[in-house]
Amino acid sequence: MKFLFVVQGEGRGHMTQAISLRNILVKHGHEVVHVLVGKSPRRQIPQFFFEKIQTPVDTYESPNFVVDKNNVKIQLGRTITYNLVRVHHYFKSMRFIHSVIHEKKPDAVINFYELLFGMYYRLYHPKVKHICIGHQYLLKHPDFVFPEGWKRDKKLMDINTNTVSYGACKFLALSFRPMRDIPEKKIKVVPPLLRSEVKQLKPVNEGFILGYMLNAGYAAQIEEWHKQNPSVKLHFFWDKKDAPEDLQVSPNLTFHRLNDVKFLNYMSRCAGYASTAGFESICEAMYLGKPIMMVPTAGHFEQACNAVDATLSGAGIASNQFNLSLLADYIPKHKDISTAFRAWADSAEEVFLHELTSL
Repeated sequence: MKFLFVVQGEGRGHMTQAISLRNILVKHGHEVVHVLVGKSPRRQIPQFFFEKIQTPVDTYESPNFVVDKNNVKIQLGRTITYNLVRVHHYFKSMRFIHSVIHEKKPDAVINFYELLFGMYYRLYHPKVKHICIGHQYLLKHPDFVFPEGWKRDKKLMDINTNTVSYGACKFLALSFRPMRDIPEKKIKVVPPLLRSEVKQLKPVNEGFILGYMLNAGYAAQIEEWHKQNPSVKLHFFWDKKDAPEDLQVSPNLTFHRLNDVKFLNYMSRCAGYASTAGFESICEAMYLGKPIMMVPTAGHFEQACNAVDATLSGAGIASNQFNLSLLADYIPKHKDISTAFRAWADSAEEVFLHELTSL
């Protein structure tokens, strides 16, 4: 079968999922003919994605979040205004998407939670199957446990997810743990898509704390904690595009530009992991048996949901800020669930092949 991928370019999770699925499909004789990545001007697609996907890639401008002046909290009102002003760019992007689909003629498009493709599908009605993959579709599951409050955000998330997935024939809901399928909603609960590089790592504990933050503004919290705890070695990754590859603030605090190989190397060697609650890196840490502290990006409902769900799955603890003392205290108490999680994650190849080739 011929597949075309459309990928959200916010954070690294959707991109690493696409790499993993591409490798599974190609291994079994299928073809990924093209990859389209929706991005905002403030985001830079990491170089590792272009190298690892081994498929022609094009990017286009797509709606995205706007954050506050400190580059920390998502601002809903400004996000709506910003995207309305740039709507003419999005129509141009949809015309581009249509031209690629017309040229490549895939059997199916696999959508890694890219909003503009759902809008394109509604306006253009292409005669191609639309399959959606993402942890976000688990939020449509009747057994999903939500964080308290967030009523407005939940409604907006529902609208966003319904827009992303317009016309989809199947929802492959990535999950930290097995849950029942919901056939009447076209929901199939599936394991996370972890790459072979993660599964080949041999975890050790070298005593430092590793971190990843979606928005670079969280660096101030990290530096403040480090001033009070200078003896604790910290390595944090970000995608700040004007930063050097490695920014050494002090002998025990270094910020690294997002580099896939380096990130996984540090992940395998850390004592614990602190992250802004993105689904994919939590799964990687769970696979390697690392204690996790999740800090949902302020105003980011999806990450707040991830933190609740991952905590229920035994991944670790959640916090509303990067108070790394909480993680340091939790590390010796963490119950290792990596054996059960590995069995779940290792079933992904068989599950995805069945779901994508039996359309």
